[in-house]
Amino acid sequence: MDAWVRFSAQSQARERLCRAAQYACSLLGHALQKHGASPELQKQIRQLEGHLSLGRKLLRLGNSADALESAKRAVHLSDVVLRFCITVSHLNRALYFACDNVLWAGKAGLAPLVDQEKWAQRSFRYYLFSLIMNLSRDAYEIRLLMEQESSACGRRPKGSAGGTLGGSEAGGVAGVGTPGGSLPHLALQLRLRVLLLARVLQGHPPLLLDVVKNTCDLFIPLDKLGLWRCGPGVVGLCGLVSSILSILTLLCPWLRLKP
Repeated sequence: MDAWVRFSAQSQARERLCRAAQYACSLLGHALQKHGASPELQKQIRQLEGHLSLGRKLLRLGNSADALESAKRAVHLSDVVLRFCITVSHLNRALYFACDNVLWAGKAGLAPLVDQEKWAQRSFRYYLFSLIMNLSRDAYEIRLLMEQESSACGRRPKGSAGGTLGGSEAGGVAGVGTPGGSLPHLALQLRLRVLLLARVLQGHPPLLLDVVKNTCDLFIPLDKLGLWRCGPGVVGLCGLVSSILSILTLLCPWLRLKP
């Protein structure tokens, strides 16, 4: 079992390195096309990107089973919202990896009759649903942490640092009854909420990294499904950023969002 865990971890690291290289090629290919590079060079970059994509699919063989095991563990979480978001996310990831395995078989020539376009669309739909669940989980955790931080600020003495975010400053503005005073009040409330959000994310780096990574990843299926055309440059940049953040969580496990 320990050997399998070590092997799985190594495969995951290699897959993320290949992913970073793939999206770097996508970004480079877009830059070369934009600056009028030779067609031969652009073709070589596209071929390298395709080879890296196929290699990633090979490294992801068997990931569906890992995603199902993660879903089984998530079912036992005590928080109902986290249990729902994480379980549904892992189930969609399992379906995404299953579609990805079918695509690999088709591109490798093992299943030449596979409709690759149809299976690619299916895989990106499951990928999109998984990311939506991940971002919903992030939003829920942010809301909980903001409520905790707001309550903690409200209990601090008025003269202490950070106490104005809790409610004393906002409460003072709430009592303003001058005509037209509602707009400045809303602006101040919005500023306080943004400052509170920044404080929460600054104090929880794993959550901040997860939000940025999932947001970057979201552009990929949106573009592939035609829901929001971003272009290869944006897709390559977002994929590269999210890949680097994923590698960072492997190098620094404390940056991984738990559970």
